[in-house]
This record gives sequence, structure tokens and C-alpha cells, in this order.
Amino acid sequence: MTDPLLPTERVVPGPTTSATEGRIVLEPVRALWIAGMSLGGIIGVAFFPSWSAAALFLGLSAITLCAGHSVGMHRLLIHRSFKTPLWVEHMLVYLGTLVGMAGPFGMIRAHDMRDWHQRQAVCPPHPSHGARFFKDAYWQLCCTFRLASPPEFHIESRVREDRFYRVLDATWMWQQLPVAALLFALGGIGWVLWGVCLRVSVSLIGHWSVGHIAHRRGHQGWVVEGLPVQGYNLTRLAFVTFGESLHGNHHAFPHSALLGVERGQADLGFLFVRLLRGLGLAYDVRGPDSAPARDGLRRVDPVWHLGGEKDRTVPRTSPPTVPSAA
Repeated sequence: MTDPLLPTERVVPGPTTSATEGRIVLEPVRALWIAGMSLGGIIGVAFFPSWSAAALFLGLSAITLCAGHSVGMHRLLIHRSFKTPLWVEHMLVYLGTLVGMAGPFGMIRAHDMRDWHQRQAVCPPHPSHGARFFKDAYWQLCCTFRLASPPEFHIESRVREDRFYRVLDATWMWQQLPVAALLFALGGIGWVLWGVCLRVSVSLIGHWSVGHIAHRRGHQGWVVEGLPVQGYNLTRLAFVTFGESLHGNHHAFPHSALLGVERGQADLGFLFVRLLRGLGLAYDVRGPDSAPARDGLRRVDPVWHLGGEKDRTVPRTSPPTVPSAA
């Protein structure tokens, strides 16, 4: 007899649902999307090099990844770790859509289905990042894991019925066109290749690579016992990923807007949330102690785990509180 499938807030398994029976299917549009953006980025670097284009690439990447993906899509839309006026939420989610991964509904579904898989007794290799490096890259960037008997998926009506989100989700790839038109008018084709193609390509490949490594090795301050998939912190990458590489902390406290819960862990995404709160544009900011601890959560020695090393249990301490915005 297999263990019963556990539900999450948006994923509800039925009596015939299986979390493991399915197949990995190539999605041609996704494959062409990442291939086209990567090719355009390579052409931009090789044939249109300039300091202005490089600065544009870095600036737009920082804005879309930090304010858009990390804060808008991940901490706000998906996890509801803080609240903000609707117009601010729309702006942040729009910036997150410009990262080029998916629209708001697609991002919620991809994240929550992976999270649901990782909470089961057995997690398949696709949602667990269990394949080797290049195979996992192909799976995650070009394919989808299609279950034979999938669970029901429910996006809350406030989001599902939002007209702005419905349009954004239906046209998320096309949202690059207004940006491309503006960049072409300001700096020509070179700015388009750096500011759209290279930015999207690096964002997608970087997001996948961090997710791949952060499910396999790194620093681990917390562990959730009984689960087949654990998260690890890539502390040295925390600054350039705006806190998203602190994935072990996120596994421990998925409801928290603060990802850098240990001393010395950079979390620029949370600094942006604090800025919004200081401006009166964010409130009800949730921290690690804002919800009951996950079942099986325990503190472990903050050492680096390279695979196979047994955790040493230490007395469990209370999760840290959210720093003030002052």
C-alpha cells in the first residue's frame, strides 16, 4: 500500500491521482523560445558589443529578477508573504512576466506542482531535479512532466478572475515586443539583443541552474524530515540571485518574505520588500515565525553538505523574526 498523497493549498489529489506515473514531454514552443533567445543573446555579445548594452542588460536583469520574479511573482503572488495595493502587485507581476519564464498562472502552476511533488513520500526525478546536470537542463528548459492522472489545481478566484492577469498569462511571450520596440528606438538592434534576448536567456538558464544545485548540495541550516527532497542554501550566490539561492531556508519557511534568515546571508529581495513597506506600499509582511513550523522541521548544524554527509542534530531554536523596516 502506497502512502496517501498530501494536498497543498492549490493542489488537490483525487482517488486515482498518481504523483509518479507520467512521462516527460518535449514542448516545442518552450524549446524554440529558449533556443531563440540564447541565439539572439550570443549574436548580441559577438557582433554588437558595447558598454551601454552591457549596462542595459545588467540593469534590466536586476529590475525584472529582483522586483519582478523574486518579489512580485515568488514572494507576493505565489506565497502571499506580504500584501500590497493591487496596482503595485500588478506592476511587480508584470516585471516578473518580463523575465520570460511564463505568465502569472503558468508560474503559479509550475511552482505549486513542483512543491506538491516534493512534499510527497516519493518525488519523481523531474520535479526533484534528480537528473544529471545537462539532462536536467533539457528537462526543465524544454520539457514538461505530464502526469497520467493529475491532481486538481485551483488558483484562487481573486487571481484567476483578474482581467490583467488573464491577458498577461495569455500573451506573456508577446510582452517582450513593447520592450524590444522601445530599446530599438533608443539604442538599435544591439540593445534589443542584449536587453531582451540575452537577458531572457541568462535569466532562464540561471534560474534553472540555481534550482538544480540548490536541491542537491550547499549549506543547510534546517531540514524537513520525512521528505525525499531537501533544499540547500547557495550562500555565495545570494547577492546576485536577490536571495533566491537561499533555498534551504525557503523550504523551511515557505511562507516567509525573508529568505536570508541566517547571519551573513544577503537577501536583496527582502530589502526591496522593506523599501516598499517604508514607502507605505507593503504591509502584513510575514517572517519565519509568522506561521506554525512545518511538520518535521528541525535545526541542523550550519555546515556545508556535499552529499551523503549525515546531519548532526542540535537543539531546535525559534525561527528568527522579521527585521524592522527602520
